Amino acid sequence: MAAKSASEMAQEFAQAALSATPVIILGSGASAAHGVPGMGGLALQLSAIKPPTSWTADERSEWDKFVARLAAGNDLESALQAVRPTERQTQFIATETRAVLLPHDLRVLQTLVADRRALPLSRLYRHLFDSTHKTVHVVTPNYDRLAEYAADAVDVSTFTGFNYGYLQSRARDSNTRVFVNRQVTRTVAVWKVHGSLDWFQDSAGQIIGVRGMPEVPAGYSPLMITPGIDKYRLTHGEPFRTILGCSDAALENARAYFCVGYGFNDEHLQTKLIERCDRDSVPLVVITKELTTSARTFLGGGRCRRYLAIEEGTMGARAYMHDVPNGFDVDQPIWRLDRFLNEMTGVSA
Repeated sequence: MAAKSASEMAQEFAQAALSATPVIILGSGASAAHGVPGMGGLALQLSAIKPPTSWTADERSEWDKFVARLAAGNDLESALQAVRPTERQTQFIATETRAVLLPHDLRVLQTLVADRRALPLSRLYRHLFDSTHKTVHVVTPNYDRLAEYAADAVDVSTFTGFNYGYLQSRARDSNTRVFVNRQVTRTVAVWKVHGSLDWFQDSAGQIIGVRGMPEVPAGYSPLMITPGIDKYRLTHGEPFRTILGCSDAALENARAYFCVGYGFNDEHLQTKLIERCDRDSVPLVVITKELTTSARTFLGGGRCRRYLAIEEGTMGARAYMHDVPNGFDVDQPIWRLDRFLNEMTGVSA
């Protein structure tokens, strides 16, 4: 019998990982593929914003330092970690971040209304639900709602830690589900560890979710953890403490991981993931336009025992496996989710 080619081994690995109903990890690259700005685009937008005239001289000075660091080539996270914004500056950054991202988010929704097949993530959901599993877990640092839109497009419920409806309060039970004929409906549980475009908090700490709200409600501010020195402090408050607990539980119980556009630059997510890839040899599939330095370090460091990583390549894609760490070329752009599903799994449109 002829030895299997690297491409054949990669295809078998991908199919096995998906058959295990993996936890899906969506990074900014997953949204960037649909026009939602990533950290680079967001940095450009923020650097062009003029700060409010009501800010103190110290606040304006810190903002100028932040903008100067961006102009010098620092990424958004590094630039914000180098300054010490006040609480109202942190709220300002969150509000402006939401204002930048929301039109792109809504444009994706408009596209999906016209064509429910517009998001390949919907195809992935449908494929994963072709089993007895009732819940698919998605873990993401993204603020946009593409994960939820993709679920709506295939008529499955979503749960984000908030009760259902337009005006949402926090759910008391992380297993809150919709029942039809006494049966739990198929549900995509989306654990948004840094917040969402439709989460808000008032000055008294009341937290609400408001679906379809174009403006920030009066008296509220966006509930989104933006990059910077306050990032890890804010995760100790609600709803993030509970959301992170649910995310950790999903990652701890996963039989496989499927990362789309994720750069392995967030300690909130990857600590548990890396631990299980090392300790339990949980299979990992990564598809992205370009593997980050952090991703390469992790994959090449020996702690990830079973993996398939795919990025853009000169022939279409470049793939790497635990058995082929130096990589091999693929003549199809399977680093894109739609092409990955077509070529590696046979999941139809």
